[in-house]
Amino acid sequence: MAKTPETHEPKDGEVVPLRAPRPCPICGQPSQRATYPFCSKRCADVDLNRWLSGSYAIPASEEEPPDPEVRPDEPEDLR
Repeated sequence: MAKTPETHEPKDGEVVPLRAPRPCPICGQPSQRATYPFCSKRCADVDLNRWLSGSYAIPASEEEPPDPEVRPDEPEDLR
C-alpha cells in the first residue's frame, strides 16, 4: 500500500477510521466520530433546528396545473 500524507500503515490493534475528519458544517471545527459530520451534539442540534424552522429548503419546481378544459383520456372528436 502506497503511503500518502493522509494515510499511513495501520499498526497491530490500531483502529483506522473509515472516513477522514471533515470540518463541521456549522462551526468549522474537525468533526467527531460520534456526531459525524458535526463536531458536537450542539452543532447537530443547531443544524436540525435550521431544517425544522425552514431556514434550509430543498428547491422544487412548481408544475402548472392542467387545463380543466382538455382531458388527455378524452377522444379528439369530443373535445
